[in-house]
Amino acid sequence: MASEARDLEQQPADPHAQDSRHPEAGQKTSDFYHTKNIPERFNHPDWFEGYNSKQENPFYKTSAMVYGSQPPSVHTMPTQFHGRTQKFSEALGKCGMYRNHSLNTAK
Repeated sequence: MASEARDLEQQPADPHAQDSRHPEAGQKTSDFYHTKNIPERFNHPDWFEGYNSKQENPFYKTSAMVYGSQPPSVHTMPTQFHGRTQKFSEALGKCGMYRNHSLNTAK
């Protein structure tokens, strides 16, 4: 019973806490860089999943695939976020998309 309690105490409560397999796990971008108005997902790069999940064909391997297979770290995450308004999309939703009414000669 006491060993079970010790095992529970050793487990981190936060699922994104420091992990020995990933030395940067649990680190936040704001701990290393001055950040401005970034979403939480940019502040916690270890939340991103699915990197290097399947083996690619070496015949078609490119340098972009090598770069993209590596998970993000606190040093590769953006430090600023400038969101855009949805004014243009909202206007299209109200009046509809443009439709071409010219003469169609296709069969």
